Amino acid sequence: MATILLQAAGAALGSVFGPVGAAIGRAAGALAGGMIDRSLLSGTREVKGARLSSARLSGASEGTAIPRLYGTARLGGTLIWATRFEEETVTERTGGKSSGGTRTTTYRYYANLALGLCEGPIAGVRRVWADGRELDLAEIEMRVYRGTESQPVEPLIAARQGADNAPAYRGLAYVVFERLPLDDFGNRIPLIQFEVIRPVGALEEKIRAVTMIPGATEHGYATIRV
Repeated sequence: MATILLQAAGAALGSVFGPVGAAIGRAAGALAGGMIDRSLLSGTREVKGARLSSARLSGASEGTAIPRLYGTARLGGTLIWATRFEEETVTERTGGKSSGGTRTTTYRYYANLALGLCEGPIAGVRRVWADGRELDLAEIEMRVYRGTESQPVEPLIAARQGADNAPAYRGLAYVVFERLPLDDFGNRIPLIQFEVIRPVGALEEKIRAVTMIPGATEHGYATIRV
């Protein structure tokens, strides 16, 4: 529309200088009108990704049993503390400014949470799985608390809850994830499992005897202790 109007206006103004002026005015009007039409018809197109309507977490249930581990085992964590998901907005633009292009907005979410493991103290956590896939611990921020009676308060929990309201969870082995990316898990907290190591010295001291079924092993009938 702008092309037609400016082309006619340019021809009318150029006609003052004769047929040549009218032709030049018509060409100049068409050029200006074409630029206006392209900017109007091919404006920036916006595309927005999926966004959570509510970035909240369900709380841990009261009265959950604390496992007691001996040796090495794969344990699931129990949610003992968390904040709302942190939302990060990323906007990218493709195409030139003259043609409008496309502006794409995506949303990324991160979780801050603490997961209880078992009665402490433990020796450490060897491996971690999320939805059955092993995590690269070098790429995420995870802190392990061994569950000693003197372990300090987690700084992240103290910063969010206040120093006077943050428990140290002494005697409980737990881990803290800070800004755990949720992109690969459908923007939800995945099922997280841990390979936990706890020395068995306390259990060995409580063993008084071992009963064996005769003939169950090659040493079952031995007359001396093997």
